[in-house]
Amino acid sequence: MSSPPVDDLCCVCHERFNLPCQANCSHWFCGNCIMRVWSSGFTLQPCKCPLCRRLITLLLPGASLYQSYDREAYQVLRKIENYNRQFGRGSNGLIQRFQDLPFFLRRLLREWMDPQRALPLAFRARTVLSMLFSVIYVLSPLDIFPERIFGLVGFLDDLLVLVIVFLNLAAVYRALLLNRHGGA
Repeated sequence: MSSPPVDDLCCVCHERFNLPCQANCSHWFCGNCIMRVWSSGFTLQPCKCPLCRRLITLLLPGASLYQSYDREAYQVLRKIENYNRQFGRGSNGLIQRFQDLPFFLRRLLREWMDPQRALPLAFRARTVLSMLFSVIYVLSPLDIFPERIFGLVGFLDDLLVLVIVFLNLAAVYRALLLNRHGGA
């Protein structure tokens, strides 16, 4: 989803989205509004989402921000890129990674299925190989803890492998988005 829902409003200004951007918590804001929220607080740390209070460590500009050629859109885009450079590479704790996991996996799946969006070939290959090896591990009778012997613990090691694969895919996709939107 590279644009906000049609019938939704910005939670900061309570108007239709103007130069929208999406935070890593999945909420949409006007680009100027979220930059104002950030600059009104302590600018040496990422701002918190006005809706869910999670730290915003990545802002993704909506498609309309790239399609607009006016000065205001250019300035908002530069501010978002600066924000991402400042806070996108910060150390994310495990809890933050788990909270971001649904957002990045949904966005990755949408981008994977969209023929107009081009994921790098190396990233596509890495994704396919990760998923293939994790499915082979889960379905294979050869496990670190076999289900027949260890019962529930055997299923937990399969679950752990899948969680690690998904966290890795989300982290790599996050790095790709960060590189795309100002983190270089």
